[in-house]
Amino acid sequence: MLYHLLVPLAKTFGPFNVFRYVTFRTAGAFLTALVVAMILGPLIIRKLSDMRARQVVREDGPQSHLKKAGTPTMGGVLILLAVVSATLLWAQLTNRFIWLALFSMLAMGAVGFLDDYLKLKRGTSTGLRPRQKFFWQILIGLLVGGYLYLFPADMFTAKVPIPFLKHWMPELGFWYIPFAMLVIVGCSNAVNLTDGLDGLAIVPTLMAAATFTLFAYVAGHAAIARYLQVIFVRGASELPIFAAALVGASLGFLWFNAHPAQVFMGDTGSLALGGALATVALVTKNELILVVAGGCFVFEALSVIIQVFWFRRTGRRVFRMAPIHHHYELNGLPEPKIIVRFWIVSFVLQVIALTTLKLR
Repeated sequence: MLYHLLVPLAKTFGPFNVFRYVTFRTAGAFLTALVVAMILGPLIIRKLSDMRARQVVREDGPQSHLKKAGTPTMGGVLILLAVVSATLLWAQLTNRFIWLALFSMLAMGAVGFLDDYLKLKRGTSTGLRPRQKFFWQILIGLLVGGYLYLFPADMFTAKVPIPFLKHWMPELGFWYIPFAMLVIVGCSNAVNLTDGLDGLAIVPTLMAAATFTLFAYVAGHAAIARYLQVIFVRGASELPIFAAALVGASLGFLWFNAHPAQVFMGDTGSLALGGALATVALVTKNELILVVAGGCFVFEALSVIIQVFWFRRTGRRVFRMAPIHHHYELNGLPEPKIIVRFWIVSFVLQVIALTTLKLR
């Protein structure tokens, strides 16, 4: 919005010319999202508490989680408000990828909101049925993948770059649509599974979003992309603003979600954040890098898959409880230690992901 209002006035007032620069507007989006989250946080937490939107704890979960019952949930609404307001304020609103990213995030957030609402209404930890949730997630993923395939940014849209291999990019053709769907559904559910301890999901999310802010800037800058030998994606130059808004909103949410948490994001936040990260990765052609940057989410999701598969085959469990952070809890590791160690691992994974910018 500010771009469209102030850039035309730069001819009469030179300082407004700064709004032309993506780097300036990216910083503005980060700070705006952070401030919005910090200001609205107490208000939304109070409103959620008044509405009795409170956490319902699984009866079969760790006993230490019983004290979390009654903590306001659905705090993902705060994240969505901060991201949307910052993006609309600072982004160039004629950019189609900005709207695609917002659609993916808000659509996934709506699925999560419905799931959270049903849990609260029933007073149990069961919301949407798995088939219902997957149906809507798959539909959203197919819509995003279909849009990217039918309205490609360039000749690379349906190709998948392989990290560390410059000249091998498999062409998926029409199969890019289901591939994109798998990326979006997989990432949204992986973030959702990770969201089980105070601050456990939000910090790896903001770290991954920071990494993809840089990736989006590189992908949208022709000269830098050429120098680093990465794919230049026409129209991706505005995505750093959206990604930076994710970072700011996540950091603001962490203020209230840090242990002991004053609010939980719920599926409203976790599904939305996963969908947002996946969409940025798809547009910037960093689909496989998402596996590295989001390694903590992948680890959590794999632990659930392994647990379910092995239990169905043998009737025995690999972990004491899945996702794996609960396994560590039941083994006696304090919650804050588990959280911080996941953060450390996530930070290392971001460094590894960033090395792929040069080692290609």
